[in-house]
Amino acid sequence: MSATASPKVRPARAPVPALPPFEALDRTHREVMQVLGRFERLLAHIDESGADAVARASAAEIAAFFNGHAREHHAEEERLVFPGLLASGNAPIVQHVLRLQQDHGWLEEDWLELEPQIDAIARGYNWYDLNMLRAALPIFTALYQDHIALEESLIYPEAKRRQAELDAGARQRAS
Repeated sequence: MSATASPKVRPARAPVPALPPFEALDRTHREVMQVLGRFERLLAHIDESGADAVARASAAEIAAFFNGHAREHHAEEERLVFPGLLASGNAPIVQHVLRLQQDHGWLEEDWLELEPQIDAIARGYNWYDLNMLRAALPIFTALYQDHIALEESLIYPEAKRRQAELDAGARQRAS
């Protein structure tokens, strides 16, 4: 290379999307656990009082949460948290993220079985299957608990660490 040759120019890369605020992700995890607790109390309430107005309102809130906020939360993780970790080359982290993605599918599948039952309660129909709900809720809850524990103990800290490294590198390049 001659002394007058220009340095190689790297092709521009698409910027890595910013991570969502982890406080919001953690808050959603707390909300999930609260709503699962309400779900459990709903089943006890139906045992004691039937699917009255209180049960219908509670069922409607539970359905709205899992149909909306919980799904949005998973989509945000899939879009903003997981891609950088999957590209990290860290085999154990990649395996954990793949498992969490599989969990998202299982949680969705479980919810798709639970949702018609909860919707029936919310709408005042009497064809819901309380025994099915009693059997399914502990499984749904345990999967969520295990999923959240892995995210909060390993995946979120790793994503934060990687983001801090990227931010430090960007600040260093800007200086």
